Amino acid sequence: MHTLLSNLKININEKIYLKDPESSDLGKRIVENSIQLIDEIGFDVFTFKKLGAKIGSNESSIYRYFESKHKLLIYLTSWYWSWLEYQLVFATNSIANPKDKIEKAIEVLTQSATLDSNFSHIDEVILKRIVINEYSKSYLTKEVDNENKDGYFLVYKRLVTRLHDMVLSIDNDYPYAFSLASTVIDGALHQHFLKDHFTTISDLKKADDPTNYFKDLVFKTLNIPTNE
Repeated sequence: MHTLLSNLKININEKIYLKDPESSDLGKRIVENSIQLIDEIGFDVFTFKKLGAKIGSNESSIYRYFESKHKLLIYLTSWYWSWLEYQLVFATNSIANPKDKIEKAIEVLTQSATLDSNFSHIDEVILKRIVINEYSKSYLTKEVDNENKDGYFLVYKRLVTRLHDMVLSIDNDYPYAFSLASTVIDGALHQHFLKDHFTTISDLKKADDPTNYFKDLVFKTLNIPTNE
């Protein structure tokens, strides 16, 4: 598995960027420092001018890679979903038992991120924090339908479909498999947000993950025995 992960390349829809940031040192610095800066000041006040000052490069050089900060955010969130999909596939691929497989999937999809040494220019811990706080801004736009047609959200939808298929492997007659799958994936982000910001309405402590809650939700919904 380590060898497979070390050969991993995250593939992002080419329509999202003008020039692949993975193709140059400058592109990687743009991605690395944009993650740090968005986390530091927030996406709303983040600009390419501020990013250029941080990396010591002209603002125009960043526009050679991304036509807008909106496209950059879609790139970063797509990268995260693609990375998470690989974690899911490698963690569950060898598990034959459907109950054990979906349990492991829930763990992968809801736990806190850890640094991945295969991608030295990306801090996955900070990137997940950006996804928790800023992801909705990538799709709550007037352009979402056109961007969806262009495949901007394909990786996220593919991840939901993977969990959907695991749900049906347990109960092929369950009529809300997509709804349950997206509830786990999106709900995990929301529960992390509540834990960090709205503590009075969260059941989680600062160091907790919502994993046990979503296991309880899915297992009870699908009538999966927990004493096996």
